[in-house]
Amino acid sequence: MKLQDFVGTENKWNFEAIAEDEELSRQIQVQLITLGLLEPPADGKFGPISAAALKKFQELTKSGEVDFLGPVTAKSLIETKPDDLPPPPLKLGNDIASRIIKYMQANNYEVFTRPKEYNIVYIEGMNGDWTLNSDASNQFNDRRIVIEVVDSVPKIVDHWPATTEPGRYYTVNPMNPKGAARVKFDQYKAWRVGFHGNADRHEALIQAAPITVHRDFNKDFRRTGDKLDTGLFLINQHWGYDAPANDIKNASAGCLVGRTRQGHREFMAIIKQDRRYQANKDYLFYTTIIPGDDLIKKIPG
Repeated sequence: MKLQDFVGTENKWNFEAIAEDEELSRQIQVQLITLGLLEPPADGKFGPISAAALKKFQELTKSGEVDFLGPVTAKSLIETKPDDLPPPPLKLGNDIASRIIKYMQANNYEVFTRPKEYNIVYIEGMNGDWTLNSDASNQFNDRRIVIEVVDSVPKIVDHWPATTEPGRYYTVNPMNPKGAARVKFDQYKAWRVGFHGNADRHEALIQAAPITVHRDFNKDFRRTGDKLDTGLFLINQHWGYDAPANDIKNASAGCLVGRTRQGHREFMAIIKQDRRYQANKDYLFYTTIIPGDDLIKKIPG
């Protein structure tokens, strides 16, 4: 049997009957894996895990069919796409990943909750142990973070030292006469996979849609009072050429920069596993830039 054989009929198969049909079992498993409700492989063995995944699908789609496969469930399995399913409610605690997600929700930012959908977040002025630092200028004292929601619980996939601000060199010698760019704290859908640089060309996230920056015309290494500027500025997410932690050197003119080459390679390897990128190599990634002091103030641990 196939799912198509149930559509428009009165067929109703309980889970034991499904388990006896390897072809049907495998087809159901393939659909559930595509929808992110079941881990691969599709082995044609319809056991308790597959049954639980099918029940979850029936709950999410409100099929009205319980503990059996009927025409409604079959039709839904054939037609439903991953984005059609409502996301499950999040289970948030007081860990740093949950606090970041709470902050994003409080600011009405997009939070991606499906398997292999990664949330890229930069926190300015935060250490690797999630304590605040002085956010001194010209240092890699910010954090680049990738968060994935696993079984409704946000988890930090990995995190690396980074900078969300230009270094001293490009603040004093800005590439734009309006002043060096400091990305405005916000969330943007603006980057796709590409290549950064010439002499040390490497894979990176390349700005492909407008974002807003503060222009540090007075060269005081702060955003306060600076004019806003929106557009395409080649503000990429690249590596920092292994520059010292306390000296950005020429590694950033306003980009979102991970300090080390190896850490950046790890970052790119993770985000390229994102299911949306796998489906569309031109996918535009969201990125959220957060001030660490505001996070700690508004979402205390």
